[in-house]
Amino acid sequence: MTQKPFFLAAEGVNKSFDGFKAIRDLNFYLEEGELRTVIGPNGAGKTTFLDLITGRTQPDTGKIEFQGVHDLSALSEHAIYRLGIGRKFQTPTVYTDHTVFENLVLSLSGSRGVFASLFFKLKSTQRDRIEEILKTINLSEHTHRKAGTLAHGQKQWLEIGMLLAQEAKLLLIDEPAAGMTDVETARTGELLLSLAGKHTIVVIEHDMVFVRQIAQGRKVSVLHQGSVLCEGPVDQVQSDERVIEVYLGRKHAR
Repeated sequence: MTQKPFFLAAEGVNKSFDGFKAIRDLNFYLEEGELRTVIGPNGAGKTTFLDLITGRTQPDTGKIEFQGVHDLSALSEHAIYRLGIGRKFQTPTVYTDHTVFENLVLSLSGSRGVFASLFFKLKSTQRDRIEEILKTINLSEHTHRKAGTLAHGQKQWLEIGMLLAQEAKLLLIDEPAAGMTDVETARTGELLLSLAGKHTIVVIEHDMVFVRQIAQGRKVSVLHQGSVLCEGPVDQVQSDERVIEVYLGRKHAR
């Protein structure tokens, strides 16, 4: 029986910038529907890895394959976006002068421009989809608020909602808990857990309380000096001597 290909597979990936090796012989495998948390010290290559997946930069050597058939290293950013790979940056990038509802309309899958997106007539299925997303991201009561007036956490949820509206198959979420209150952080964890299984998600994060919330029963990957240092359940990773030495420190060891 032929084994189903990984949803995302990076093999032997290397990337250098002016002599600095940001990614070195990286191997990373992700199953469809998985929620994977990636941790590691600053400079470990986490952001560069996301840049490579999304086509912002290309690997020097190695291969990144999506759904077993698409070689991402050979595609442009726009082509990768159209395959269904969406990224949420650490700083929310929402349309601040448009309402929450309009932000989701602008993100609906399709090739319309901003003006056309705001003035074309929504189909009932599209309107239902937006209502469903608003409930999922807990912003139903803020539909007509301008995105720029939202709290930091709400902007983060809206941006996740925008990825859902574009029908992204793979969600790349960069440090979602950064700058959030404890309540916002917990709600963000609940949101991502509600999406797991329906979507394939990679979360880069430093907040270990948040990591423990979303990673229970799931695999955590630790990057160090551009490659995977270790992978496994969060308790195993937190007690790994190598991870304690290069990233967590003794105070975080359990």
